[in-house]
Amino acid sequence: MVDQKSKILGDVAEYYSERLKKFGATAKGVDWNDPKGQFLRFEQLGKLWLNSKSHADVISIADYGCGYGAFLDYIRGSFPKDIDYEFLGLDVSADMIEASRQRWQDDNKSRFLVGNQPDKKTDFAVASGIFNVSLGADHGDWLNYILETLRTMAEFSNKGFAFNCLTSYSDEDRKADHLFYTDPCFIFDYCKSNFSRNVALLHDYDLYEFTILVRHK
Repeated sequence: MVDQKSKILGDVAEYYSERLKKFGATAKGVDWNDPKGQFLRFEQLGKLWLNSKSHADVISIADYGCGYGAFLDYIRGSFPKDIDYEFLGLDVSADMIEASRQRWQDDNKSRFLVGNQPDKKTDFAVASGIFNVSLGADHGDWLNYILETLRTMAEFSNKGFAFNCLTSYSDEDRKADHLFYTDPCFIFDYCKSNFSRNVALLHDYDLYEFTILVRHK
């Protein structure tokens, strides 16, 4: 018998593989409307380390649900010249990982793995959009999937992690049945109570979502 988490991950993998086949390695291929909104989300996640007190020469980052590796475009364009990166992309869709490997085959500072858990710890972890497309899954099961993923991100990040969710404050007439809208206050409290005293809630960048930044001591 297939457990709920395996079913959720299987359904998500199939959904995004189909998006990739239909739209290719583009913003629409990972279910965003356009690159502008996609990179606006990246900018919120990037505040996790750009505002940190880290002075390391190299920053390692794991991207959960990396898709075709678009976040690496952001990293390569935004990192200060005196800081280098190591990038690990994870995705439950094998097709997405193959697309990432093809796009970044000449980048020797990046790796891409099929799955939802890294093979080693990194400084930081990010997740953009992976908590949105619930595809009709039971709300309780989907929330458990979110919280379990956050626990994994916390465990496998040394300095902190960041993620976004669709907000429950979205206009009712704009909500879609296949998407999951999360209570930002609940998620903030969960992160504050379980992971760190240093938690930021960003809900001011004019999209129907929010971003959480969790910084470890």
